[in-house]
Amino acid sequence: FQGPPHGIQVERDKLNKYGRPLLGCTIKPKLGLSAKNYGRAVYEVLRGGLDFTKDDENVTSQPFMRWRDRFLFCAEAIYKAQAETGEIKGHYLNATAGTCDEMLKRAEYAKELGVPIVMHDYLTAGFTANTTLALYCRDNGLLLHIHRAMHAVIDRQKNHGIHFRVLAKALRMSGGDHIHSGTVVGKLEGERGVTLGFVDLLRDDYIEKDRSRGIYFTQDWVSMPGVLPVASGGIHVWHM
Repeated sequence: FQGPPHGIQVERDKLNKYGRPLLGCTIKPKLGLSAKNYGRAVYEVLRGGLDFTKDDENVTSQPFMRWRDRFLFCAEAIYKAQAETGEIKGHYLNATAGTCDEMLKRAEYAKELGVPIVMHDYLTAGFTANTTLALYCRDNGLLLHIHRAMHAVIDRQKNHGIHFRVLAKALRMSGGDHIHSGTVVGKLEGERGVTLGFVDLLRDDYIEKDRSRGIYFTQDWVSMPGVLPVASGGIHVWHM
């Protein structure tokens, strides 16, 4: 496995942003806006100071907002915000689709527009599709944000399924530069120690066994690039 297309350090180098968390938001309402109005919302929050905005997991290509139109208006918003702020900005353009060929076509269009990052729903599309997209992103200089849509069906059932700790480690091998790690507060909350364990396994090179964080054996990633954990779901200013 190649691991993340680029990793945390390369992403910070691309963005020229160091020593602080990256701040972003998901555009809401997630469904119903036209592509132009969606792009306007992207511009307003990027201009207001955020580093990133993102598509939600089910924003793919609907009759009211086809993917190509959304990509174009979001790229326009990014360039306008960058010109006015002097900072590098981005929007996670959701390239998830029904086939790998279609996903790569959308990623290719994003590359042609010159945007820095695309997004993928890795559990709904599958690991083979994810690795295919990750390889493309590495070869073409695109960052890859990973959304964990559908994870709760797999990891929230206590009697069977796959723990998110395993899904996160598998993603680091399959390839992704960010993944939603959950939070200790908000609507995707989890136990503090376990959530910090996810963060360690995604970000660090060498993780010592720590049962309080759900890490039951030492993990050595052998210099595989780290994945940036994204605190997501219900976070607002009062949590900062």
